[in-house]
Amino acid sequence: MIFTGTPYEKLDLSPEDLQNRMGKWFAWGNKMGEAGILHGGEALKAEAKRVEGPNRTITDGPFAESKELVGGFYIVEAESYDAVVKIAEDYPDYDLDGGVEIREIQVFER
Repeated sequence: MIFTGTPYEKLDLSPEDLQNRMGKWFAWGNKMGEAGILHGGEALKAEAKRVEGPNRTITDGPFAESKELVGGFYIVEAESYDAVVKIAEDYPDYDLDGGVEIREIQVFER
């Protein structure tokens, strides 16, 4: 699950609101941890660097062309996309117009 939306730093959240929101995140993560389906994840800072092209051009972000900022990710184990959609029902930032992109990890044989 890849989380998108507006970074908290750009929102007008009081310290109490931020603490309450973090409590929701921790509760959601703990729920998945107790179910044995959470296999990692992290929040990501808004600042970024991008290296691209044959000349390895470096640009600083966040990037204006991005419609939504990737704010973090969780790696979860589930049997189907529908199962992850169900897990994502508790995502804490829907009320801030945040979203969850669900992607399957591509495993390559070595």
